[in-house]
Amino acid sequence: MKNSVVIYLLLLIAAGMLSSCSKDLLDTVPNDRLSENVFWKTQSDAEVAVNSLYRDLDGQNILAWDAFTDIAHVNQPFAVDAFIELGTYDATSSRVLSEWSNAYTGITATNNFLGNVDRIQTVTDSVAFKRYKAEARVLRAYQYVKLTSLYGPVPLVTTTLSISDARQLKRASLAEIYDFVDAELTAAAAGLPLSYTGANVGRITKGAALALKARADLYAGRYAAAADAAKSVMDLRVYSLYPQYQNLFSYKAENNSEVILDKQFIASVYSNSVFNLLAPYSQKSAQSTYVPTKKGVDQYQTANGLDISDPLSGYDPNKPYVNRDPRLRFSVFLDGDALPSGAVFHPAPNSGTPDAVGNTYIASTTGFNIKKYVNAEDYANPSNNGINIILIRYAEVLLTYAEAKIEANTIDQSVYDAINAVRNGRTDVKLPSIASGLSQSQLRAIVRKERVAELAFEGLHLQDVRRWKTAEALVPGAVYGITYTDNGTVKVVQVAVNRAFTAPKHYLWPVPQTERDQNPNLELNPGW
Repeated sequence: MKNSVVIYLLLLIAAGMLSSCSKDLLDTVPNDRLSENVFWKTQSDAEVAVNSLYRDLDGQNILAWDAFTDIAHVNQPFAVDAFIELGTYDATSSRVLSEWSNAYTGITATNNFLGNVDRIQTVTDSVAFKRYKAEARVLRAYQYVKLTSLYGPVPLVTTTLSISDARQLKRASLAEIYDFVDAELTAAAAGLPLSYTGANVGRITKGAALALKARADLYAGRYAAAADAAKSVMDLRVYSLYPQYQNLFSYKAENNSEVILDKQFIASVYSNSVFNLLAPYSQKSAQSTYVPTKKGVDQYQTANGLDISDPLSGYDPNKPYVNRDPRLRFSVFLDGDALPSGAVFHPAPNSGTPDAVGNTYIASTTGFNIKKYVNAEDYANPSNNGINIILIRYAEVLLTYAEAKIEANTIDQSVYDAINAVRNGRTDVKLPSIASGLSQSQLRAIVRKERVAELAFEGLHLQDVRRWKTAEALVPGAVYGITYTDNGTVKVVQVAVNRAFTAPKHYLWPVPQTERDQNPNLELNPGW
């Protein structure tokens, strides 16, 4: 879809179409939007409508989520997101509201589509028509997986509701929601193709439905089902690891064999501003909105596959970023890296550069910057980017398969194969394979670290530390940054932040206050 400007035009049309129009005194058809009276007539209408549903997929908003964990930090202390990091937010937080509202906007639009699409009588391609409905069901299921991971039990809405009915909704149980998601994704997968060509690239595929099911079942603790769903994706033989991790988030790698689901963008047409959001300050006053932490960086092993705390790792605290897992430098801007502008990144407080810690409140306060999605092509116009945001990729599926098998204690060689593929299955990431014969607890620790190293800053770690129930140990406390040398003395940057995380309260966000104001039936989460 990325390569067709038509999609953008369809989004604009559908924005007005999806809301039904009231009849005026003369029962005229409005000329500023499409009316229900003239829509839902042809298969083309169905395609226009389903195209509009993709705009409600997550995009660069997911890049904030890891900043609420141990591996990243909200850089500006006055930002709304900073209060979540500090544990001082409440149900009036605009972030808490926006994620809820955006998800239900997508659900409402999908319900409207599914409730109306069968009114169409003229169907020229029954396979495509079936596919449109399957795409919509997967997009709706995606929103419910997101909602449950952030808020826990939420209202399960599958039809278009009146305002009065909506104000009577109650929260469904997690079991009900995950049962619904499982059934929807299983049914939808049967009506979806393995891949697309041309302007249709970017649509929901069979693999996307099954990969989302694997994620949902992992989050739900349904480990056997998660392993089966992940294995189904693997058995499709459609996906493979992109050979170069370094380029995985670049323009030239878009729509590669590792991408299972992404949000597609087109500069100057349907764009994002990820470069401005993440790049170092020296890059045309980019915002460094979310930045890596020392805790996140320290989880990357050394090149010989050992933790930096291991005496045999060869880790040198005076040269902490040398001889490390290559994914560290591919994911994080480190001292000496080339910047999109052609300059060299020097963030030490005594470096005298625009990126020096303390130079400005916008420069990274940890001295690290996220490198994923920051491309030289966007330097000329940092807020008008066309880079796609990846939502599910094959490496996650491999790690989901391994983790699910570990947690179900059905460990076999396939678990080692999946983890080792991620560790050394690319041309530029060649960590040693993990040895066989490890215990369940040993493998659990390995796969969790591997998820951090492989998937850092992609919006998945927040859900991970919540479901692992490790956030209360990992998140609280001071935030640290780069190690640097000052007059021969090795120092570590400390940010003037003291994070808080209270269990069980902060394992779920509160239901937004505006939602409870309109519907008191929405019960509070524990601690709120």
